Amino acid sequence: MRRIETLDHVDEDLRALVAADPRLAAVSARAGAIPLRLSKPGFASLAGIITSQQVSRASADAIFKRFLSLVDPLTPENLLAADESVFREAGQSRAKHKTLIALAKACAAGNVDLLDVVEQPAEEAIRQLTAVPGIGPWTAEVYLLFCAGHPDIFPAHDVALQTSVGHVLGIDPRPSPKALIRIAESWSPWRSVAARLFWADYAMIRRTDSLPIV
Repeated sequence: MRRIETLDHVDEDLRALVAADPRLAAVSARAGAIPLRLSKPGFASLAGIITSQQVSRASADAIFKRFLSLVDPLTPENLLAADESVFREAGQSRAKHKTLIALAKACAAGNVDLLDVVEQPAEEAIRQLTAVPGIGPWTAEVYLLFCAGHPDIFPAHDVALQTSVGHVLGIDPRPSPKALIRIAESWSPWRSVAARLFWADYAMIRRTDSLPIV
């Protein structure tokens, strides 16, 4: 399938998704225009996604803004050369400190190529990314979704997606990651636009942007 690289691609896939699952027509109408949110692949983009793990969007934005000001430009080599105090000053957690250093080392050593990995099939790309300590499926999937335009990825470990799908489909309590993976299978090959749709719906429900930094 072609990648999602333009707003026309988003609209095209959304129409196909709603035609395949009419239950989503109401949420599509309510959510309005779905943003593309496509970023340039590379170390800084993935570092932003790592920063977004398990914190609010507002907190992630503030932490990453400080981080970018302390390591400028944010490259693997510059991060490895920086003093460890930059992590504390930015507000990065100890766990994210370890993950970012592990990623920087893997990139600097040539063990992970963040530009090449986006050209790989999703399963292989996720395998390569999750081989880096601290990078789990959610982080890898979000990177491929928003930095590679992969068309058929649904980050089922995302709490906002679990909450929105539960709300739309009347599932209480919200579906678990395993249950959401099964539910999302019916939205293939348009799972990436389904994820965009449910994130947009969550933003409408909670009146806050829940998308990770990309």
